[in-house]
Amino acid sequence: MKRLHTLPLAGFLAVALAAAGCVSSQDIEGLQSQLSDIQRQMLQLQKQAQEAPSKQEVANLQTDVGQQMQGLLKTEADMRVKLQDLSGQIEALQAKLEDTNYRLAQLSQQIAATNQELKGFRQQAAPAPAPPEGAAAPPPPQQPQAAGGSGAGIDPKSLYDAAYNDYLKGSFDIATREFQEYLTNFPNTDLSDNAAYWIGESYYRQRRFRQAIEQFDLVLTRYPKGDKVPSALLKKGYSYLELGERSQGVVQLQHVVRQYPTSDEANLARQRLREIGVDARQGGML
Repeated sequence: MKRLHTLPLAGFLAVALAAAGCVSSQDIEGLQSQLSDIQRQMLQLQKQAQEAPSKQEVANLQTDVGQQMQGLLKTEADMRVKLQDLSGQIEALQAKLEDTNYRLAQLSQQIAATNQELKGFRQQAAPAPAPPEGAAAPPPPQQPQAAGGSGAGIDPKSLYDAAYNDYLKGSFDIATREFQEYLTNFPNTDLSDNAAYWIGESYYRQRRFRQAIEQFDLVLTRYPKGDKVPSALLKKGYSYLELGERSQGVVQLQHVVRQYPTSDEANLARQRLREIGVDARQGGML
């Protein structure tokens, strides 16, 4: 913007008018005052125009900010998807680890049983001392009678293995029936709490979350000292969240963190609480 040179013009007009005798000195002074005010206003406007950003600059700035926000939102969405994928992978690895531990335990039991059989064979192979002359021959050994009661004739290991293999294959309905059969016949073995838990997991995998919660509650009440209690609490919390019952889910996950702080289940609970914006340490919002 060009600067207006009004003062020389004002002086020239004042001299010309005075020489012509057309106006009085007061009129000239008033005109000069008005011109001075106009000049000050023009200078002020010019300064403001130079300092203030243009509309185009403001629009460009708004566009840049909008693009940055869109980028941040997309990054956040991508991170949430990756976290969900990672959570699923961890759960799958946990299931495989449990399967490996179970198979190792079974192998250890088989080795112990084999050692006992070998010991029995050695004892049978040793020559028996000859009975004294004239002594009556010992009676033949009696055959053991089959144990009565529920589960007679059913191999618990074979039944559990079949149910667990069906679970791993995704045949959840079949696995549920087999695990229930196991619990009916063998309600108080070392694997009974596992069987009850895998029924709940089968319901969870089928998105039958209400039934899963009921089954996990059964694990907690019937087998409170079992090694599946942390997992049952964790999946109970997950089930509540899937049903939209956020407060109940948060309570269960926080219970896992407090009661089993160093467990794998506690780490998964902390991760899920962070995903939904809850501080696992204090129970408040992040």
